[in-house]
Amino acid sequence: MNWRRGTGLHLAVLAGYVATALVFSWPLALHLSTDLTGPPDGDTGVYVWNQWVFQHEILVHRRLPFFTDSIFSMTQEANLSLHNYTAFQNLLALPLSGWLGVVATFNVIFLFMSVLTAYATFLLARHVTGRPAESWLAGLLFAWSPLLVTRGMGHFSLVAAAPLAIFLLVLMKADGQERFRDAAALGAVVAWAATTDVYYGVYCLLIGAVFLVARIFAIQASPQSGRARAARWAVDVLLLCAAGLVGAIAITGGFTSTIFGHAISARGLYTPMLALTALSLMRVAWHVRASPRPGARTDVWRLAFLTLAAGLVATAILSPVLYAVGKISSSNLTPPGINWRSSPPGVDLLALVIPNPNHPLMPDWITNWLMSFQGEYLERVVSVPIVVLTVLLVAWRMGWRPSRWWTMLAVTFGALALGPFIHIAGMNTYIPGPWALLRYVPMLGLARTPSRFSVVMMLAVAVLFAAALEWFGRSYPKYRYAMLTTVAVLLIAELLPAPLTLHSAAVPNFYHRVAAAAGDVCVLELPTGIRDGASSVGNFSARSQYFQTMHGKPLIGGYLSRVSQERKSEVRRIDMIDALIVLSERGTISAEREAALVASGPMFVNDANLGFVVVDRLRSSRALVDFAIRALRLQRVEVDGNFELYEPVR
Repeated sequence: MNWRRGTGLHLAVLAGYVATALVFSWPLALHLSTDLTGPPDGDTGVYVWNQWVFQHEILVHRRLPFFTDSIFSMTQEANLSLHNYTAFQNLLALPLSGWLGVVATFNVIFLFMSVLTAYATFLLARHVTGRPAESWLAGLLFAWSPLLVTRGMGHFSLVAAAPLAIFLLVLMKADGQERFRDAAALGAVVAWAATTDVYYGVYCLLIGAVFLVARIFAIQASPQSGRARAARWAVDVLLLCAAGLVGAIAITGGFTSTIFGHAISARGLYTPMLALTALSLMRVAWHVRASPRPGARTDVWRLAFLTLAAGLVATAILSPVLYAVGKISSSNLTPPGINWRSSPPGVDLLALVIPNPNHPLMPDWITNWLMSFQGEYLERVVSVPIVVLTVLLVAWRMGWRPSRWWTMLAVTFGALALGPFIHIAGMNTYIPGPWALLRYVPMLGLARTPSRFSVVMMLAVAVLFAAALEWFGRSYPKYRYAMLTTVAVLLIAELLPAPLTLHSAAVPNFYHRVAAAAGDVCVLELPTGIRDGASSVGNFSARSQYFQTMHGKPLIGGYLSRVSQERKSEVRRIDMIDALIVLSERGTISAEREAALVASGPMFVNDANLGFVVVDRLRSSRALVDFAIRALRLQRVEVDGNFELYEPVR
């Protein structure tokens, strides 16, 4: 009977989340095979392509799906091990694509990952609170928070956040026991996280590191001696000097002075604010110290052994990916340099409390205002719900005290999400956050977009929310159900993003002609180029790879999360492609170079096995199209909207 009751509970929880997924994504359920929640010419197109190329390499080429020659067709095969490949989602899609089709399969996997994320959060919150209703609301909050709903408009891998919740669940269950099977489970979850999104693999490692530090060290008050008071006075003087320098630069716009015959310029606030922040932290931390807990030495050795065991398990599971990584030359594994001032920003501090910008009743001016000072919309939305903030504040005022662990986790990852320098209402305060330094740590540097740390913050907030509701119910049992019902209604009303804006998944009809062509003739899409997550050479669109899921022919050009400089140089050494890239950027080429390329065009067509050229008239300059027609001897054969299909005349 208990087993049946437990199974019934979990089935009811899942049914509730399935219903929520359908309602919150409405009207996607009516358009599973015809529409997407993000535009195909952005990251959405690449995520759909991920599932197609994974299947293509396994079923057609019958090889490890971390290599492909479907893109960059005139150079060596592409290594997908450093690409945001979503291997776990691709594996789930493998048996469905032939039955449902590429687009419908992608949408079904997207909805499934939302439900799985909610259910994993429910399991975590239930372990913490022991209350199913409160835990169900925690799963609802996290999986359909404005943060993850917004990521579902383009960054689909981030929707698959279930491994983060499961990692924390296994970590908490293992606390105090540290058995080998616990270490094996943690290693398996880290591997799972890395195959949903590499950021989540990094986050699991960081969560584990924070947990280990908390287990080994305790923060205690530090007694102050007379000598210490003198040193504190010196820090106070330096602090005032730094504050004065910052104020002078802010008021005057900077200045230049001469000291002992040397000109000293002080115009920027980055370095003075770094010094001021460091001195302020030193002053705040003056009265505390970190000291090892009793038995810490024993814990260190035991935890080190279990960490090693978890690492071995994760390595074994990730061995296909690591094999592919091993095929990359060491020069291509070197990450791009991190600039102190201009690396990717984090979220604006106000973005943490701005009302849900995806709500259908939200005025457009609020969304536009958010975009105006935040930059890319998908990376800047966080919006902890007002209902949640109210519950946490009221519970705290009435006597509830949150767990130190979950509070520390929320604060730590929230601070990291603010990026290298804290922005408020679009204004750079120049105050460095922890990410200003941690971004230089090799493993953490893989998570190059700091705004995504807010996912872990939101997960911790969801657990705190469930804990606060549990405290209310325990303290006021007579009002528990009324309180939960009220909170649930208000939370659903605040989170609701439906109806979602859907984007057509239609592919130009002439790609049927391309698909029917004999052999693996290549397709050149104009504009062309090479694009990755941080830069672009030329003007390649992810939509080209999305269209490839229909026609299946190799592409000249491509888009991956990470493209090495060696690859870019290799492509540009082909003179015809380099000229097309220059013209795709609306640049110019000399008359002499153009004449030589026009003369050698037929040779390029043969070498590239070029079968078709597709021109996007909205994005292609007249000079690019005219040059391509003359150099490649192109004849237009079909037109579909803004797209034109050409074939080389041989």
